[in-house]
Amino acid sequence: MNYLIIAGSSACVYIFIVVALRLFGKKEIAQLSMVDLVFVLLISNAVQNAMVGPDTSLLGGLCAAATLFVVNYIFKGILYKFPKMSGFVQGHAVMLVYDGKIMNDNMAKTKISMEELEEAFREHGIQAATDVHLAVLEVDGNISVLSNDIRPHVKQMRIHKTKQRRKGQSIE
Repeated sequence: MNYLIIAGSSACVYIFIVVALRLFGKKEIAQLSMVDLVFVLLISNAVQNAMVGPDTSLLGGLCAAATLFVVNYIFKGILYKFPKMSGFVQGHAVMLVYDGKIMNDNMAKTKISMEELEEAFREHGIQAATDVHLAVLEVDGNISVLSNDIRPHVKQMRIHKTKQRRKGQSIE
């Protein structure tokens, strides 16, 4: 009976942490600053007793860990099967820069600072926002950046696609 309580408590804590991370922003996942790392460590310590209670035995800890693995596996399966729920829980990608123009409303909404955006530019070998075709804050918290250099390749791909012959059509 004691291990069922541990399993139930662990599952509740897991769901609470997932919801709390979603509510307080997706940056905490991939872009951990020193403050964020300390926060995650303290949260794990704070919820430990809620999961195992007075049972600090090896079996109690293993029961809690096994429950977290099982709940995580089930949760990921549900998110995979139901994309709308996945979007609700994990959020959606947010465009930060388009055609060299910084989207200040989206920057404010996602709480991405200009310094963080410029850091992402430098990581991708780009010096300024005017050199960016597209910058997106991904669901996992990473910032993807496509430079303006990508544009000629995209146009070539479109031209190439339109020149493909259709079935029964000869190439000129």
